[in-house]
Amino acid sequence: MSKLIPPDKAYKNSNFLNSPDARTIRILSEYYEPKARFSKNKIVDTVVFFGSARIISRTEAMKLINIAKKEKASSKKKNFDKAVKLLKMSKYYEEAVELSKEITTWSKSLKQEKNRFIVCSGGGPGIMEAANKGAKFAGGHSIGLNISIPYEQFVNKYVDPELAFEFHYFFMRKLWFIYLAKALVVFPGGFGTMDEMMEVLTLIQTKKVTKKVKVILYGESYWKEILNFDALIEHGTISKSDMKLFDFADSVEEAFEKITSYFKKYYLNNKNKKSR
Repeated sequence: MSKLIPPDKAYKNSNFLNSPDARTIRILSEYYEPKARFSKNKIVDTVVFFGSARIISRTEAMKLINIAKKEKASSKKKNFDKAVKLLKMSKYYEEAVELSKEITTWSKSLKQEKNRFIVCSGGGPGIMEAANKGAKFAGGHSIGLNISIPYEQFVNKYVDPELAFEFHYFFMRKLWFIYLAKALVVFPGGFGTMDEMMEVLTLIQTKKVTKKVKVILYGESYWKEILNFDALIEHGTISKSDMKLFDFADSVEEAFEKITSYFKKYYLNNKNKKSR
């Protein structure tokens, strides 16, 4: 008689693990696997950078302008105008790099046993890349919470390999954005950035998040053009006091000062250590 081949154990059965019946297992995996890696790397808390994947560096924008100048007249104006817009927005990329670098240099100077206030992004291109780049340039850790979507998203080269995560579920990725965050900096962005920002503000507003979190909207003129906060107050859909849930900043120096002062007050003061 031929020897019977034993069936796969349930936790090795890939057909089952990828089936609808195992969805809860996959969800739990996206909680416990990152948790284990954060613990292994002694990550205590983070500074999260949100922002558009479509904002590029000044160098890349200048390349597009030079390419457009050489094109035929039929497409030159359209591509040139687009490149000029990208060049204008590239200031946010450069400032995200610098802010991340400054925060990382400052956090390293604290010389604590565990890793505090580590820069974290969505792990992709644009502002996310800029944040990870700044942290890497400062010689610090760099976290990327990537999401599997059809376009725009790939893990940028500045994320630490051991701190690069690939999520399937948006809500589990969002959990890890806020779970360790002590500050969030929201650079100009589109649907994804606004979705993340609004969810964070809702969680703080409804006190589902009770810890102290500094939320900064970077680029006041951009955000006040995109979102009419005064109209929301006027129509009674938010309270005037809700504007205290976040702050604005228009320069690296201003954002850095507001974030580090907040940390010193609530997380580095011996009297407030319990708030961790």
